[in-house]
Amino acid sequence: MRTLFKGGTVVSGAGMKRADLLADGEKIVSLGRNISAEADSIVDVSGCLLFPGFIDAHTHFDLDVAGTTTADDFTTGSRAALRGGTTTVIDFACPNKGESLHHGLDLWHRKADGRTFCDYGFHMTIDDWNESIRAELPDMFAKGVSSFKMYMTYPAMMVGDRDMYWALKELRSLGGICGVHCENAGVIDGMIAERKNAGDLSPASHPLTRPPYLEAEAVSRLLRIAQAADCPVVIVHLTNHEALKEVEHARARGQKVYVETCPQYLLLDESVYFNEDWSQAARYVCAPPIREKAEQDCLWKALKRGEIQTISTDHCSFTLAQKELGREDFTKIPGGLPGVETRGELIWSYGVAKKRITAAKMCKALCENPARLYGLFPRKGTLKPGSDADIVVYDPGASHVIRADDCAANVDYNPYEGFVTAGGIRQVWLRGSLAVENGKVLMETPQGRYMARGKCSL
Repeated sequence: MRTLFKGGTVVSGAGMKRADLLADGEKIVSLGRNISAEADSIVDVSGCLLFPGFIDAHTHFDLDVAGTTTADDFTTGSRAALRGGTTTVIDFACPNKGESLHHGLDLWHRKADGRTFCDYGFHMTIDDWNESIRAELPDMFAKGVSSFKMYMTYPAMMVGDRDMYWALKELRSLGGICGVHCENAGVIDGMIAERKNAGDLSPASHPLTRPPYLEAEAVSRLLRIAQAADCPVVIVHLTNHEALKEVEHARARGQKVYVETCPQYLLLDESVYFNEDWSQAARYVCAPPIREKAEQDCLWKALKRGEIQTISTDHCSFTLAQKELGREDFTKIPGGLPGVETRGELIWSYGVAKKRITAAKMCKALCENPARLYGLFPRKGTLKPGSDADIVVYDPGASHVIRADDCAANVDYNPYEGFVTAGGIRQVWLRGSLAVENGKVLMETPQGRYMARGKCSL
């Protein structure tokens, strides 16, 4: 099938231009003004913007955590992603301590293969370091896993400074890249113990025990370890200006550092935790916590200047009943928010439409940069001949109100309930097939493919 998109404006990391787009089967074959080639179908996209399919490089589907399992598995989570314009997700294969990387990768393939609506890949979590894990790394690259993740918090997942140094040195030698969750676990544990001893067990204690300067301290420590290992790193879900300062210092030293943030840190503030309604407050518990309102402006400005490269969601969803597991103890509230479905419309509405960033910067942060960073470019992340025909048709005139009742994710609330969008997604095309139209997912069965990835090209 040859599909011709007529009259739209194509968005890239370089800017916007009026152009027609011709797709033949799964690939884009031509881009230009007034294309007159024969086509089986002509799609009028006049007045609309054509984005490359969005890439969410930070999701957690079907993850066992905090004594429960995330509400969204690969079927429901990827369906929600597709509805929101995300045509590729990169999730985390997470072996437990004592398990092999191969075991973790095989397990995540069993969770995802044949069950996923959008295309997908995996990062590999390293929560153990020994000779056996080191020996497995080359095979991970051979299987299309070129990015990894380590934690500086959570006892079940964190690795110490020595092991992180050794792991980063090994990844550098193989050409890999590592994202790191940066928080100072020891001091946070001490603060939590103090709040518990005082009987302060409500969600309000969550942000108070994970302050921004403890994130910044961990970012600084990671970057010094990365300096010693001479390895590029990604700071995932960065939330505040103090942490950004540490990145700035490292870049001034000549280090290669990439930064990711998330919509919750751009659009929400820590007042959500001080709601007297326990359930209302608990639904926003995530780590790092949502910060004070002043940090939002800092993050938007960093995006505008190109200091933050990607916006992912850290989609880790739980129902309100699951959040109730921490009713008597804020540390037992499963941490995470849904977000994979609303990211594109929110960043356009509260970023581009409010002139905080340009459409080109949005395209870089949601499409081009994650594709380059995680070895998918130019197959993904751009609308050029030879690229997959993953296309988001955005209609600036289709404004609406975000409501949980309208969403596809397997949760009974939305953290952005009541937010008004500036326009909306009219269509989503996955590899040349119309997958979503006017908010309705047209695909009846999962069609997502595993994306074996190459090395970073950013």
